[in-house]
Amino acid sequence: MKILKIDHLGIAVPNMDEGKKFWADVLGLKVEGSETVEEQKVTTVFLPVGDSEVELLVSTSPDGPIAKFIEKNGGKGGFQHVAFRVENIEEALKELQEKGVALIDKTPRIGAGGAKIAFLHPKATGGVLVEISERN
Repeated sequence: MKILKIDHLGIAVPNMDEGKKFWADVLGLKVEGSETVEEQKVTTVFLPVGDSEVELLVSTSPDGPIAKFIEKNGGKGGFQHVAFRVENIEEALKELQEKGVALIDKTPRIGAGGAKIAFLHPKATGGVLVEISERN
């Protein structure tokens, strides 16, 4: 598996306007559009930082994964996942399965921006939700 870079850091926020206040208004990062990914029950906003990005995530449903994360976090947002860009996601998933890594996604799905994505289970990563992504 060839990891090319940290693609983005996922930050869960209870409210997108409040979330953008720190990342955009205080730090001065530029918001580059917004996208809702219905399948994942989330709306995302990307803020580029050099060759990587910060991804703000807000739930579109009370039963979505981001809503559940915020509920477990006492109603507050916070660091939700790290995403690594890989050269070939199918090969990466095959290699991870061969190594016995627990996967949430055994096959890629489509995420924000049309990227192919898959998540590794936190029990296999020391408690960190890890995403791998491939972008064209």
